[in-house]
Amino acid sequence: MGINMNIVRWIRNWLKGRLQWVILKGELSSWREVTSGVPQESVLGPILFKLFVTNLGIKSGTVLIKFADDPKLGGIANTEKDRDTIQKDLDDLITWSIRNRMKFKNGKCKIMHLGTNKHFSYKLGTHQLEWTEEEKDLGVLVDHRMTMSRQCDVALKKANAVLGCIRRGISSRDREVLVPLYKALVRPHLEYCVQFWSHMFKKDEFKLEQVQRRATRMVCGVENLPYEWRLKKLGLFSLTKRRLRGDMIALYKYIRGINIREGEELFEYSTNVDTRTNRYELSIKKFRLEIRHRFLTIRRVKLWNRLPRGVVGAKTVTAFKSELDKFMEGMV
Repeated sequence: MGINMNIVRWIRNWLKGRLQWVILKGELSSWREVTSGVPQESVLGPILFKLFVTNLGIKSGTVLIKFADDPKLGGIANTEKDRDTIQKDLDDLITWSIRNRMKFKNGKCKIMHLGTNKHFSYKLGTHQLEWTEEEKDLGVLVDHRMTMSRQCDVALKKANAVLGCIRRGISSRDREVLVPLYKALVRPHLEYCVQFWSHMFKKDEFKLEQVQRRATRMVCGVENLPYEWRLKKLGLFSLTKRRLRGDMIALYKYIRGINIREGEELFEYSTNVDTRTNRYELSIKKFRLEIRHRFLTIRRVKLWNRLPRGVVGAKTVTAFKSELDKFMEGMV
């Protein structure tokens, strides 16, 4: 990997000679040498693990996404040939795990069929993989239909539970008390990774907004005002506008910011660029399934193309946010 040998020797010395003991039912074991792994919660731990799995799936014929110790293999499976390609990649993963002595947890490995892909069966080594209709991934509940209604319900349940605790446990109804609590404890549940699981149906959008409606009615002095007026009085924006703003920032990072390499794979520049466009106009892709309309790569392209040159031409993310806020100033 081109790492200086002095660094390699330093890492080796850091890992060698480590001892550990455990307590089980009040009994203390003897000291034993640690012969594998890296110290938990150490600074070098994540870096060394990433280096260790770098060559995992490098010859994959499908898409392999690696996040820490949770890799995902995905691909189109409409024909027997597609199925064989995915199975070969699974076999390669097993070969890698045996060679590197890092076993997969078969019970956690499952298949999810999305869209119109045929329901083929697959094996991970000798283990027959089970089918699943929904799975929680990094805190987001994903189902096979990708409608994200179940994730909306999960977010609503958590946000309403915290909001109820604030209502019961905090006697003050002052703006200076409730608004910071709402921003810090309630709203994060409604916006965690929302660029990925953005709702598909109007009913889900309404349910999410209802949480903020209830929160603003708790503040003394504005409870009888219309929702839009309450937001202005409290210095808040609707969740719809915040999601829109978040989408634009995500697009900027992919196209102009820190994720440019991934952006080249997700977006294509339009060939119809003229003096009236923002120079970074994106092409609008065609799709067969209505669900694709809700994907980040589709749903905000038209708005991105309407942004002025001064906004999309910002040199930094901070400057882009500032210019974007000016552009969206008239929205609630």
